[in-house]
Amino acid sequence: MTKELGIFAFAALTTTLIANMVHAGDVSYGYETVDGVEIFYREAGNPENPAIVLLHGFPSSSHQYRHLLDELSGDYYLIAPDYPAFGSSGFPSPDDYEYTFDNLAVTVNTFLEQKGVDQFSMYIQDYGAPVGFRIATTYPDKIDGLIIQNGNAYAEGVDPETWAPVVKLWEGGRDAEYEKTLIDNVFSVAGLRWQYTHGTRNPDGINPDNWLLDHQSMSRPGMYEAQFSLIYDYRNNVAKYPEWQAYMREHQPPALVVWAKNDAYFPVPGAEGYLRDLKDVDYNILDTGHFAIEEDGDLIVARIRSFMSARF
Repeated sequence: MTKELGIFAFAALTTTLIANMVHAGDVSYGYETVDGVEIFYREAGNPENPAIVLLHGFPSSSHQYRHLLDELSGDYYLIAPDYPAFGSSGFPSPDDYEYTFDNLAVTVNTFLEQKGVDQFSMYIQDYGAPVGFRIATTYPDKIDGLIIQNGNAYAEGVDPETWAPVVKLWEGGRDAEYEKTLIDNVFSVAGLRWQYTHGTRNPDGINPDNWLLDHQSMSRPGMYEAQFSLIYDYRNNVAKYPEWQAYMREHQPPALVVWAKNDAYFPVPGAEGYLRDLKDVDYNILDTGHFAIEEDGDLIVARIRSFMSARF
């Protein structure tokens, strides 16, 4: 290598390192208007780096990914939107916005298109799975890989005991008495806290900001109607499981599975399903609860770095 080329290469490397340093740890927040709905999002990292779209679960928001945004922004571009009626996004009336997973997926995909994010891996957890798989099956060429944390796509991954009341709702239709019971037990502070602490090794180590922020969001007037619409519509996610499985068998996206084994909603057989349909799976079972990042965030960060660096 000549002296001139060496200086040029060093300068290019220095520019790249500085760009990454500027973006590392620098989380920003914004709103994007999507078909009249204000979508709040968090983003971090250099957009020239491999992109990871972070799709949150119920009853949370992009807040659940704050640790990943802080820790991974030096190597990747991360973007995490809040769905309509979740977190800090707009909450259109159910008269103006039909709360179905089909519509959430359309809104998120349009949001990503408006932000210019057209090639990415997806982190899917809980509600993030039905949103993400709808995008993946419609636009398979956009998806580089899947990072799956209790994001279910298999019938055996639905715990029959925990889901029994919801299945009864699906079979019998909307029921005011059942919905009141759910409001009292799921949308209360105690119920929301349970979702974060059940199955964890150290419940007292989970930040209460999680469920207090969720409770504030879920207590807005008209919220229960929107959320019950999604709970009732979840039956259509189960019906789409074969379609999502066929997508994986055909397109074979590489997958990182970081599955919490103590999740009351989605047990380990849901994780095992991915081993049948995908050839390239980094498979990890964690001893924690539904929101695994809260207790095993550092481990998940390390697994994402290993998975992404080996493939993208």
